[in-house]
Amino acid sequence: MKKIRAPDISYYNGRYWLYYSISSFGSNTSAIGLASTDSLALGKWRDDGLVVRTTSADNYNAIDGDLVIDKDGNPWLSFGSFWSGIKLTKLDKKTMKPTGTLYSIAARPNNGGAVEAPNITYKDGYYYLFVSFDRCCLGVNSTYKIAYGRSKNITGPYYDKNGKNMLEGGGTILDAGNDRWKGPGHQDVVDNSIIVRHSYDALDNGVSKLLINDLYWDSAGWPAY
Repeated sequence: MKKIRAPDISYYNGRYWLYYSISSFGSNTSAIGLASTDSLALGKWRDDGLVVRTTSADNYNAIDGDLVIDKDGNPWLSFGSFWSGIKLTKLDKKTMKPTGTLYSIAARPNNGGAVEAPNITYKDGYYYLFVSFDRCCLGVNSTYKIAYGRSKNITGPYYDKNGKNMLEGGGTILDAGNDRWKGPGHQDVVDNSIIVRHSYDALDNGVSKLLINDLYWDSAGWPAY
């Protein structure tokens, strides 16, 4: 059964752009769609159609789309879940759809491909790539965790704090949860100062809840909270 999931909404060039995913769990027969509006208050969403799709013949998965604007004002879309990992493509400024080259920016070849939910932010000369490792959606048994790396270029390569390329399984762990909050992931960084993600509350029968924290940066430019 296919479901609509993983919405991402951003404001760019006078419109709000909503990317959403359509997929069945565990399948890469998937698609990312797009809708837009010039007013959240009024609604009146326009269906902008298909952005990218994958089938079982592909080695990547078209879900978890996330819009990022680079330092020069150009729009890009990162996406991906398992298979060969996280992809990035530049978008046309008017249609907000891919213009061509598909870049690979993160993968976990030795961990069953368990990486998804990318989010990129730019700060002080670096693009920071946040991803979710391992598995969500298992309540308190979820092994989800948040990892990151950075690059001088939006297309990578992205390296973690130990200098390991994220295409080779690298990624410094930011949040692996604790006794109460299990499986934190599908994170989003807001204005480089706030991080949101979902997690499962072990004190409330594993109910999924939204967590929000201030995000800090150390003297070397690495994130923490």
